[in-house]
Amino acid sequence: MHPGFPGIGPLAGNVAGPAGVHPGVPTADTPLQKLGFLTIGTFDGDDPRPGMEALLTQIQLGEELGFDSAWLRHRHLQYGVSSPVAIMAAASQRTSRIELGTAVTPLGWENPVRLAEDLATVDLLSGGRINPGVSAGPPMRWDDIKDLVYPDTADVEDFSYTRVTRFLRAVGGEPVATAGTQGIEVYSDRVQPHSPGLRERVWLGAGSLRSATWAAEHRLNLLTSSVLSGAEGTDFAAIQGEQIAAYREAHPEGRVSQGLVVIPTDTATREQREKYEAYAAARLPRTREPQGPGKLLFAPDVVGTSEQIAEQLHAHAGFRQVAEVAFALPFSFEHEDYVQILTDMATRLGPALGWRPREFTQGA
Repeated sequence: MHPGFPGIGPLAGNVAGPAGVHPGVPTADTPLQKLGFLTIGTFDGDDPRPGMEALLTQIQLGEELGFDSAWLRHRHLQYGVSSPVAIMAAASQRTSRIELGTAVTPLGWENPVRLAEDLATVDLLSGGRINPGVSAGPPMRWDDIKDLVYPDTADVEDFSYTRVTRFLRAVGGEPVATAGTQGIEVYSDRVQPHSPGLRERVWLGAGSLRSATWAAEHRLNLLTSSVLSGAEGTDFAAIQGEQIAAYREAHPEGRVSQGLVVIPTDTATREQREKYEAYAAARLPRTREPQGPGKLLFAPDVVGTSEQIAEQLHAHAGFRQVAEVAFALPFSFEHEDYVQILTDMATRLGPALGWRPREFTQGA
């Protein structure tokens, strides 16, 4: 399937759904169509290059294993990817098929027009493989960084969905300026370069019912993750399932991806299994009730054999409504751990969920 199409994957045409259901909407017995992974791309602050090279190696491995997509978290003033567009540009020249995305870029840090220029450039260089995921709202730690990012305009910056619509107009090729000439200089009325199809591959990172329905109303694809906001209960799967259902009702043609933290242990060593289980156990208390003023509800990390994980996911009200995933990798592991996890995801977990690597679906 060409990555510019807003469908759900190479098997979409082969999966029969019940009468009246749009072919992009999965049913309970629909196999997983697209398998992706999401990473923060950690590095040593005193020597960052090895970590960045390891990240690019992991993306290359993902393509070799048949993953459909690789996604980058966007972090500022942390030891993780702060410039995903640059990483995607490098990865696009080391790969040929795997889709590359951001999950997500907080537009509160960005000039929407400049970001549209960068994304269109990399999308064209990649052959149309970029999936920009964005989010609305003020930057994290706003009081600490507002004078750094917006020293003169912090009090008047608009971080609402209006900022997202500005980005959509720019990336969609709508007029943003007056075309004409000035001397020998020729000016376009829209962002250059323009990459046709990129607008259809924009995603909104949504953790609330309001953001999910806004994404549907504006014909954006929907990125769900392991965090919900404004939660009024403790059943993560049920709340996420309600949000996805509302999105599907308003925009059945849209793509929906789920991004839970999933750690298969099929080929892990005993030491790795112990590390993974300890990691999940340390993070479990925050999943028991909404956290902080934003009422953030976190999903438990899913650790176990691929068979065990598949059983849990098939019972998950959110997963049962998606046809593609971008499983999140833990933040603090070593390169060898990520190689094992990615390999188990592609060779064990994916098939247990009905997914087939891309090389097996060519020509299907």
